[in-house]
Amino acid sequence: MNHDTAPDAAGGVLPASYGGLRILQAEFMRYQRAAFPPRPPRFFALELAGETGELANLEKKVWKGRRVAEADFTDEAADVCIALLNFANSRGIDLAGAVERKMRRVDGARRAEPEDAFPADDR
Repeated sequence: MNHDTAPDAAGGVLPASYGGLRILQAEFMRYQRAAFPPRPPRFFALELAGETGELANLEKKVWKGRRVAEADFTDEAADVCIALLNFANSRGIDLAGAVERKMRRVDGARRAEPEDAFPADDR
């Protein structure tokens, strides 16, 4: 077990805290308000969809046998994260609280019905 996780009462392993995400989201809110004009949630939803599509397109290229630099995955994943934080802020979503609640549901479902591992060639 590492320092970022702790067993829960049912024996599962979930993050011990989502406070870092809450701090990060607040910092993004501060930056967005200071650096850019106000934008509606749909702006950030479209931005998120576009950035997610760019990340998915990189995976499609790899699936087709093309070479993609690891730095490209890193860059696009960062774009997705930034767009998600900005969208959550524009909608007033407490992302840390939402993720924590969702992870509890996911972990309960995982323990109730464990998944089989993917074949090595599908990873």
